[in-house]
Order: sequence, then structure tokens, then C-alpha cells
Amino acid sequence: MEHHISVLFYARKSKKTSKGLYPIYIRLTINGQRLDQSIQRYVDSGLWSAASGRVKGNTEQARQVNSYLDTLTSKVLKLEREMVLDGIPVNFESFREKWLGITEAPRMLMEIFQQHNDQMEALIRAGKDFSPGTLDRYNTCRDHVRAFIRWKYRMEDIDIKRLDFEFATDLEFWFKTQRNCSHNTTLKYISNLKKIVNACIRKGWLTKDPFAGFKMTKVEIDREALTETELDKIRAKVFPIDRLNIVRDIFLFSCYTGLAYADVKKLRRTEIAPGVDGNFWIFTNRQKTDTSSRIPLLPPAQVIVEKYKDFPGCYDSGHVLPVLSNQKMNAYLKEIADCCGISKNLTFHIARHTFATTITLSNGVPIESVSKMLGHRNLKTTQHYAKVLDRKISDDMSQLKIKLGGNKAC
Repeated sequence: MEHHISVLFYARKSKKTSKGLYPIYIRLTINGQRLDQSIQRYVDSGLWSAASGRVKGNTEQARQVNSYLDTLTSKVLKLEREMVLDGIPVNFESFREKWLGITEAPRMLMEIFQQHNDQMEALIRAGKDFSPGTLDRYNTCRDHVRAFIRWKYRMEDIDIKRLDFEFATDLEFWFKTQRNCSHNTTLKYISNLKKIVNACIRKGWLTKDPFAGFKMTKVEIDREALTETELDKIRAKVFPIDRLNIVRDIFLFSCYTGLAYADVKKLRRTEIAPGVDGNFWIFTNRQKTDTSSRIPLLPPAQVIVEKYKDFPGCYDSGHVLPVLSNQKMNAYLKEIADCCGISKNLTFHIARHTFATTITLSNGVPIESVSKMLGHRNLKTTQHYAKVLDRKISDDMSQLKIKLGGNKAC
């Protein structure tokens, strides 16, 4: 945006002192608006040149005053240049505040982050927009960023205007070294912080994006899932300890429904009802994204539902399964993997991957249907989960070979 600033010095005769001296004023004209201010210097009326805006003569006093006027002119040009470089619009109000040294209270990053989380928590209490899991992630990110600020700056908080590209790159380094986070986990945390920073930019609190040029590309992860053989081993195994049998059943239920741990834990019997085909379906909302999932209940999953319908705790609470804490579930799943001779790092989330690949996609279920059952908002998310297995590729190519074999040239 174009702007114009002019500088004029004048002796103000209406403010004549008792000693007959005139105060010297500076007049700044910014886009046609004037700002007049005394510079706390005085001159004899006969020694002031209105044409040049300077003190006449070559006396020591004249040289000192004129040098000071030159310094003020240079200050005007310097402030103008700083505003242009910082991307601050140069208008009367903005330059006046800059010239007079009027500064607003600094906006601190952790205060803004906490305000964001407080608002999110209020919306959750009102049953709107976010899930408790989302708030947990932002609270964890807030704590990490605070620890980083202590590590790098030896401070509890930092003015958002100090955020720059170095802040972004050092934060990435800190996550990977001090917190030993993977590349993708690091980017998830930085993405959470970036949401806070983007809000500051939209509100006009920041003129530059400190993450501009920062690469946010995640590394493609080969998501593990159980094969049919491994699934059969777990299904057929009878454990001498009841808790392992219970955890096995809950894990298998997730393998045949695609429900994440939090969704299995909260699943109630009222959320299982006849669907459009007359068979039983699961009708629930994902806790993570609050999107709906509609999942036909496969026979192995239905058997598990019936097995636990009168189980102590489930019958009284109305929950479908007696789900333990996620930490205990994963600990017991490692025992199950050892007992079944499975070398994979068995966690509850592998059940969701298994549903997407071994149970559905590899058996010809279209990815659009899988995406809907998983409760994904877009197909791209499903594609990350659903790696087509080698066996499915082999089956497809075998069918192609048969077709090509029946069309040999004569």
C-alpha cells in the first residue's frame, strides 16, 4: 500500500518563552495527517531559518541543534523502513504509535495456547465440536512446548513476536532428541502448535508465519496387520488364564468390526440393532472424530457379543464388552502374541488395521465401504490404513492369468 511521510521543523512563535526564545517543533505529515511535537529545543527568533528549517550560523549551539534535527529526520526514515520490512501498514495511527513509543502488552505464546485449550474444553462440556481425546492431545502439546521454551530460552513463556524459523527448526530438533519422538509424531505436535500460530496470524497479532518454508511432510509408514494365519492362531488358542481369554476376545471383536480401543470401550448394547438388511449392525459415533460408523456385525463378532451379554459388569452397565485400560490391554496382548508365536508388536490398534486389510479389502470389499465403516472423513485416510495384501494381489493376478490364458491368439 502506498504511503507518504514528510518531515518539517519550525519555530513556534505562539509559545514564546519569558526569555524571548521560540520552541522548535517537528511536524510529521503521514498520508496527509499531521503530528506536531515539541523537540525540547529553543532558538532566538532571529536565528531561525524558516526556509531551511534549521538554525542559522556556525556557532557551537547552532551545530548541536541542527545535528539533533538531522538525527530526528534519520529516525523517521529508520522507523518507516522497519515498518515496511516488518509488513506493518504505514498509516497515521501505526506510525504515530511507533514514533511515540506506544506499545501494546506482549502476547505470550503459552497464555494464548492455554486460552485455546480452555475454549476447547468449554465446547466439549457443551457437547460441541471436539472430543476429550482432542483436548488431551492439545494439552500434551502445550506441556511439550512449555518444556521446549524452558530448554531453549530458560523462560516460562515467550512473546509470539519472537517466533521465527529458528524456533520451528529447533522445536523439531528438541522433539526428536530430547523427547525421542518419531518424525511423524514430531510433525503431529508441531501441527497442533501451528494451529495456534495460524490463529495469531489471522487475528493480526503476527505479520509473518514462523513456519513458512518448514517442511511438514510425513514419512509413509508401513502399517502392520495380522495375516489370516496369525488371526487363526489367536482365535484357536485357549489360554489357561481368564484375563488373556477376555483380552483375546475383545481384540478379535475389534478385528472383525474395525472399532478403535476407545470406541470398543464405550460401545453399549443399545448401539447394536437390526440394519437395513435385517441383520445386526453397530450404530455408533467415533470418539476421536465424532463421525458416525455403521458396521454390519460379522458372525465371529456376533458370537463374542453373545458370549459376554451376561458377563458381570457388562450386564449392569449396558456395555458390550469388559474392556480394561488401554495400557493393560496392550500388555496382555504382548503375552498373547508370545503364546501364539507371533513376532509382531501386537497392540490393540493393529486390530483396526487388520479389519481394513485382512478382513475387508483383501476379501474384495470396496475401499469406499471400508472407509465408511471405519468412520473416516475422507478416502485418503483409509488409504493410509488399508494396504492391499500380497495375497490379494496374487489372487487378482491369477484371475487375470486365467482370462488371458483363455484368449490365446490362433
